[in-house]
Parts: sequence; structure tokens; C-alpha cells
Amino acid sequence: MLQPKKTKYRRQQKGRMKGNAQRGNTIAFGSFAIKTEESCWINGRQLEAARQAVSRYMKREGQIWIRIFPDKPITKKPAEVRMGKGKGAPEGFVYPITPGRIIIEVEGVSQEVAKEALRLGAQKLPVSTKFITRRDYSETI
Repeated sequence: MLQPKKTKYRRQQKGRMKGNAQRGNTIAFGSFAIKTEESCWINGRQLEAARQAVSRYMKREGQIWIRIFPDKPITKKPAEVRMGKGKGAPEGFVYPITPGRIIIEVEGVSQEVAKEALRLGAQKLPVSTKFITRRDYSETI
């Protein structure tokens, strides 16, 4: 599961996910990608499930880039604990997604294969996405 090796602070505030993605909103490495259309938290398990679905459909051909990394600690208090007594213990790590953020990029396969692979990967994520293609892409295979 994806998580940082070391963090400066064990706990972090929740924060707000308002507005669109200011960075990471254009294709940088591959020719095809999935872009988010809403806000949510994505954890390492969901990201790994999406990566496996994409790489299995592509039969390990081409190249995959995951553009996000869950590094925000999320805390949770045990069940049936009274209010107060401080913040709960860290439970896992998430990445806060805002609309327009690129999650996965793909290169080295045809457009049909990439579209289906990214569709299967997007099903594993808790956010609605859309398939996009690099602006200067031309089919030469």
C-alpha cells in the first residue's frame, strides 16, 4: 500500500477541497490519461487497484505513470469512545483530489487499448473521471 516512509507530523487537519486543480492538470508524460471531474480523497488501496487493472489489461506493454501519491494522514477514533480526549490515532494516508487533476497516464499502446485500460482503472476509483488525449498526439502505429 502506498504511504510515505516518514512524515514531519503524525496528524494533519482535514482541510477543504474547493476549486479546481491548479497543478497536475495537463498530460506531462504519456499520450493518454484519466482526469478527475469531482473532489474526493483517494487512498493507496484504491490507487493500487486501479494500477493493477490498467497494467493487466495492457498485458504489461507500454508505460504507466501514477501522478498522485497519498501523503495526507487520516486519523480515526476507536468505536464507542466518548467525545473529547484529543485527536484519534493515524489510520491511513489519502490524497485529496480536486477536479481537473490527472491521476494515471499511459504511453506505448494504441488508443483503443489505452481507453479500455483506463476505463477499467477508473472503475476502481471513488471519483468520476474522463479519458483525455495529448493535444499533439497522432496515431502512427
